[in-house]
Amino acid sequence: MKRLFLSIILLACICAPSDAGILSRRRKEAMEKEQRELKSRIDSLWMVIDSLETRLAGPDSTVFESTGIDFQDLADTLSLKDSTLLSNTDSLLSIWYHHRRVREYEAPDYDMDSVSFDSNVSDSTMIERLKKMNSFITLPFNETVKNYMILYSEKMPRRMGHILGLSSYYMPIFEEVFDKYGLPLELKYLAIIESNLDPVATSRVGARGMWQFMYRTARNYSLKINSFVDERLDPEKSADAAARYLADAYRVFGDWNLAISSYNCGPGNVTKAIRRAGGSREFWDIYPYLPKETRGYVPAFVGAMYAVTYYKEYGIVPEKVSLPVITDTMQIHRNLHFQQIEDVVGIPVSELRRLNPQYTHDIIPGNEGSCILKIPFSASAAFMEADTDSLYLHKSEKLLSPQVIKNIKESGSEVRTAYRVKSGDYLGKIAARYHVSVSQIMKWNHLRSSSIRAGQILYIYHRGAGPSDLGSVSSGGTSSSTKVKSQDGKSYSVYTVKKGDTLYGIARQYPGVSAADIMKFNGISSDIRPGMKLKIPVS
Repeated sequence: MKRLFLSIILLACICAPSDAGILSRRRKEAMEKEQRELKSRIDSLWMVIDSLETRLAGPDSTVFESTGIDFQDLADTLSLKDSTLLSNTDSLLSIWYHHRRVREYEAPDYDMDSVSFDSNVSDSTMIERLKKMNSFITLPFNETVKNYMILYSEKMPRRMGHILGLSSYYMPIFEEVFDKYGLPLELKYLAIIESNLDPVATSRVGARGMWQFMYRTARNYSLKINSFVDERLDPEKSADAAARYLADAYRVFGDWNLAISSYNCGPGNVTKAIRRAGGSREFWDIYPYLPKETRGYVPAFVGAMYAVTYYKEYGIVPEKVSLPVITDTMQIHRNLHFQQIEDVVGIPVSELRRLNPQYTHDIIPGNEGSCILKIPFSASAAFMEADTDSLYLHKSEKLLSPQVIKNIKESGSEVRTAYRVKSGDYLGKIAARYHVSVSQIMKWNHLRSSSIRAGQILYIYHRGAGPSDLGSVSSGGTSSSTKVKSQDGKSYSVYTVKKGDTLYGIARQYPGVSAADIMKFNGISSDIRPGMKLKIPVS
């Protein structure tokens, strides 16, 4: 498959006209047709890669639950002597790895592949300190690990001071979560590597929160993401999802270093490294075969754990942070704005945001179901004593008006981009640009094939989170039809006519439905107008 992919690319380059002016019109048209066919083949390959990504992806883009493929399937595959599936997919993995939305770990200001740090602390002292940590997870010592130990303990004292200050609040939360699942408490230090304990950290590819979950993985691990709430930013709930992921990974690999590596690059890449290492599951045996971005992940984990344990020996001073050590939890059953709480109870909005980062618009959507609000324990009495009407009605006409709620919903988790196809574009190229898959673009735009034309409008949904009803989006307009309904035994969708719509154009968006079908079903002529609601029969 890899050879086919490279051959197609090479053929495309060879066939590209060097000087269109000297080619005959006939020859030029023939070559343009050939190039369109080549682009179609490339898009077909991208669709194969999408399928591979679905089967092997890790925390950045895993869809295990939605496909029915889970860690147990991978564990069963690993136990088989015949690894035909993995062998067949191996040739595409390097392409897949660059296409998928990988989260890279980059040490600050240093090239950790080439740097060699010196320290006044002897190797023997470091080794002895590692032993005294008595970690449930094996903590090896070598030059690579040593570099990361020095990095975290000596090369960034201000950053570590800030992390240590935040640790006093967040680490007890993580410990409680990991203890609930019977996991090593040391796993809490992964949050330092992922986000420096920043609850609203966002990577350049869309991973969010302390535990850096991508959209699809978060949804597969039951984290809520909508216009008002993003539970990837909730320290406790995201840690719970991370714990469940790590437990699944350990069940497959039987080694915490491999499970940790899987959190960074996905189980598929760890599996490939094991196979290339002759079946060994020792981390340092598979180390050379892991993606470059993942090799430093376990050493960084050891370095962070070491620095947090021995920070006093290095003169690092924990920074004072404004987060309260003790908090109280309130159940909210009605929409409530942070500004209302500040005005009536006296808790600053800034503090409410720090304690409740999951509410992305300062609104607790209690109308949609019971929600949790964390407040400083010192403010608990004032909150409970506040008059209910005074709290919930305060400035509600401004802060929680129907228009405010509508605007937030319309600009929420399904924000989209209208992309105008350019000459030379093909679906694989567009998909890679927006970090989505070819199949998603085809679904969102009702494309029956991968053929596209210059000037065509394609709708791309951010973070891959398309509309809840994929059948409601056309390639030429806005999302304008509701979910399928049923009346008098007949099923139909409701379509809202837009400016410039024709019955023929609307019918084209619904396979098997003609303009005549729509007219008959609605009892109308061909005269339609913007805003009209049309019932579209389900064929």
